[in-house]
Amino acid sequence: MELELFQVDAFCKDLFSGNPAAVCPLDSWPEDGLLQNIAAENNLAETAYYVPEGDGFRLRWFTPAVEVNLCGHATLATAHVLFEHKGFAKDTIVFYSRSGELRVKRSGDKLVLDFPADVLTAVPVTDEMSRWFGTPPLEVYKGKTDYMLVFAAEKDIAGLQPDIELIAGLPVRGVIATARGEQVDFVSRFFAPQSGIAEDPATGSAHTTLTPYWSSILHKKELEAIQLSARKGFLHCKDAGARIEIGGKARTYLSGRIWVS
Repeated sequence: MELELFQVDAFCKDLFSGNPAAVCPLDSWPEDGLLQNIAAENNLAETAYYVPEGDGFRLRWFTPAVEVNLCGHATLATAHVLFEHKGFAKDTIVFYSRSGELRVKRSGDKLVLDFPADVLTAVPVTDEMSRWFGTPPLEVYKGKTDYMLVFAAEKDIAGLQPDIELIAGLPVRGVIATARGEQVDFVSRFFAPQSGIAEDPATGSAHTTLTPYWSSILHKKELEAIQLSARKGFLHCKDAGARIEIGGKARTYLSGRIWVS
């Protein structure tokens, strides 16, 4: 069986920044084992697959290890493929997913995700949490799938020393670390060894957690953010209440074909 495959840098400033995602267009769904094997072979944080459905597309995301319920950068990458390589003519794409209906629209040189906002619950800071990164956070919150740790300054986020083995044992998808930014509103990093990703370069879904928090702290509805991975991710976020808009740029790195049996 011959399939198309694209690799796209999402939430980038230019090529070789942001988060690379693979996108595989499909006409129908093969068995899940094949989808997981392709994702493992790609060895990227996420591989996205889509199949036409109704007036939109059914979208699924796989890390090299597991299928996940929501992925921002691979959704942005998929929309980029549809707009730039598949001739999608409308300004808004509708995706159907495990996390419900998702929309991506074109806005100037950016694509904008429309995702459900996360709901945060404050949890006590413990000594164990200090060991996750070698320094104690100021605050800790639990969202639907992740912990979010708030630190004092951007330099704390840049200098984090994660204990990946400890983080891998937590009963969550991953851990977000964040602080107020120096040149932007806030910065973050995201660690998800439970999902086969020690550190994710740019994580759209984490910003459904980050945006409501920083919007309330900074009293702003629209915020600029940088994810301080080695590649760095660049995101424009808008708090729209029950929904979060997350905008960013995407660039195609490669397109080709794969052969699988």
